[in-house]
Amino acid sequence: MPAKTKTVFVCSQCGYTSPKWAGKCSGCGEWNTMQEEIVSAEKSKPMPESRISKIAAAPVKLKEIEYFDENRISTGIKEFDRVLGGGIVKGSLVLISGEPGIGKSTILLQMCKYINEETSILYISGEESPRQIKMRAERLEVSGENITVFAETDMAAIKERVLEKKPGLVIIDSIQTISREDISSAPGSVSQVKECTSEFMRLAKNSGIPIFLIGHVNKEGSIAGPKVMEHMVDAVLYFEGERSLDCRILRAVKNRFGSTNEIGVFEMANDGLREIDNPSKMFMQGKPEGVSGIATVSLLEGSRPIIAEIQALVSSTPFPAPRRVATGYDYNRLNLLIAVLEKRCGLYFGASDAYLNIIGGLRISEPAADLAIATALASGLKDFIIPSDTVLIGEIGLAGETRIVSSIDKRILEAKKLGFTRCVIPAKNKLLSEIKGMEIIRVSSLREVFSKL
Repeated sequence: MPAKTKTVFVCSQCGYTSPKWAGKCSGCGEWNTMQEEIVSAEKSKPMPESRISKIAAAPVKLKEIEYFDENRISTGIKEFDRVLGGGIVKGSLVLISGEPGIGKSTILLQMCKYINEETSILYISGEESPRQIKMRAERLEVSGENITVFAETDMAAIKERVLEKKPGLVIIDSIQTISREDISSAPGSVSQVKECTSEFMRLAKNSGIPIFLIGHVNKEGSIAGPKVMEHMVDAVLYFEGERSLDCRILRAVKNRFGSTNEIGVFEMANDGLREIDNPSKMFMQGKPEGVSGIATVSLLEGSRPIIAEIQALVSSTPFPAPRRVATGYDYNRLNLLIAVLEKRCGLYFGASDAYLNIIGGLRISEPAADLAIATALASGLKDFIIPSDTVLIGEIGLAGETRIVSSIDKRILEAKKLGFTRCVIPAKNKLLSEIKGMEIIRVSSLREVFSKL
């Protein structure tokens, strides 16, 4: 007789299981995270091989642990190596996620092209046929001499093939298509994704083989599957960018082997993703001259300074509730800066719509952009022009004062390389050395900025 089945509801954030649906998860307290799953009433069969390592680990004192410098594997793509922290660490598990068509499979296939030919690569595809992968490889000019393609979705078969081949690198495309036979739920469900990720984690640590997982995103833009999956892996990389634009940004949101502040900038072309060595120059292309509401800021993404263009448009509205729209910037932070401008500088935005846009698909979260954004909003409201040779750097407090920012010298030097001659910085920021050819304007408040521009 066929096995009996039952319906349960599993939280996509913490994995909590409930026999009934609830709007709020009783385990983690998140709302609207309970997903329906159909499971078998029979007891789950164990995996063919034990998931516990055969070698019993004994407690060891920290000072007795031998440490050797890791010989990282270079991907051959400098921007990719920068985000990974210098290259691929042996035995690491890396998750790459992003919108459909953003370039996840493309960058990993290009990595196969540039990586050392002595490193054998096993490309496991659960979505595309080997013929489709070959077509994309031809377009990207990937020879594939050291690449083996294996179209499979069964976890046990994949694990067996990896242990048999013992490749130098494994790519899984994608984790949402892999399933275990002993779990009755469908591929991509919370249980399947969590357990399969756990299997790959053990496989990577026990064998020393680095594994890359490609992950889908849901309609909210976060990684599809349980949140615990991001805690299991060693690194989580997000591909950002508008599909209508050529610019792609690879950002690390978790990295056990490097900084999470680094980004890699690429340009999508017909032959794949191209590295951009000077992102500032690309973001500043086509900057309008003699127009109000345009400001320039020097940001710091990890160890890399980037010059970004900020555009603000302020227009009168006949409606009682004016609109506030921010693209590439936090909406709540925009409202905060508008409130500071109204209270501390006497600028009235109550009868005007305010639109803010960060050019190039860049997303700004650094407080050092406050001064440039506030000045652009004031420029759009009062219709005065900010000099095109000026860069504004600084954080704004609720009292309208300017606060110091880190690595000010590095930011100013990046602006000087692109031809800027004036830089507005907080009054208390100290320079480590004199920067010739750059006029430094120190301000202590927003009011002082408007008087000196």
